[in-house]
Amino acid sequence: MIDETHPHADALKYEDWGGEMGARWLANLKGFEGTIAPAGEALLARAAFAPGERVIDLGCGGGATTMAIAEAVGPDGCVLGLDISPDLTEAASRRARQAGAGNARFLCADAACVTLAEAPYDRLVSRFGSMFFAEPVAAFTNLRSLLRSGGRIDLAVWGPPAENPWMLEGMAIARRHVEMPAPVPRAPGPFAFEDLEYLREVLDGAGFRQVDIGAAAGELPVGGHGATAEEAQAFARNAMAFGQVLLDYPQDVQAAAARDLTALYDHHFRPGEGVMMGYCAWLVSARA
Repeated sequence: MIDETHPHADALKYEDWGGEMGARWLANLKGFEGTIAPAGEALLARAAFAPGERVIDLGCGGGATTMAIAEAVGPDGCVLGLDISPDLTEAASRRARQAGAGNARFLCADAACVTLAEAPYDRLVSRFGSMFFAEPVAAFTNLRSLLRSGGRIDLAVWGPPAENPWMLEGMAIARRHVEMPAPVPRAPGPFAFEDLEYLREVLDGAGFRQVDIGAAAGELPVGGHGATAEEAQAFARNAMAFGQVLLDYPQDVQAAAARDLTALYDHHFRPGEGVMMGYCAWLVSARA
């Protein structure tokens, strides 16, 4: 159980995507997008967007998935990137303008309660942006209201921590050096939907049907393709939640943790590929 009085209790219990976490994602955008690219590609392959479809990209981050969807749906379709971070939606909007993607636009809003005058949409997709709702059933009920009857939702969410050593092993090293709370099962956060029974309960409670769950598993490049062990540990300490906890401690503690993280990532480094570590994500689809 998390000690609510501990100074770092909130670091892993709640991630402020509207503020600090969104700004951190943007500052480390290349590393984040490169790291999770294999899972994102698996999600888009499963979703198989068709020309002319109208799509919402939930938790769009820097806009990489939004731009890929915009290309897939073509000029007769459109995609709306939703994110709670103003930093990310502003950056994604610039990215779309620079790419000439006129069928992609971005909105800073809380998807748990947003209303859209142009709804309903045909599809909704989210690459690791759906696990952070404080009230998930209410949030997914609102998301369903944005889709036409029979519209499809496609989600990528992280599987169990033990099947995601790319996160778990770094977190374990951080815990050797600093005190951090253990994650609370089903609480908002990266592993909120590791429990498939709970995920089905949420979707069923929100009125979704025909739930189908597959998996994407393999290896991903920590810090992005080709990152060295030193670059991977810098990414982890500056971008990931456990790294932010480390940054609050004295320099000698940070240096010791950095040495251990570099050793971990060096063990998994492969020339020409980068720091390759295991991951597992659930790929979820359902109908409104």
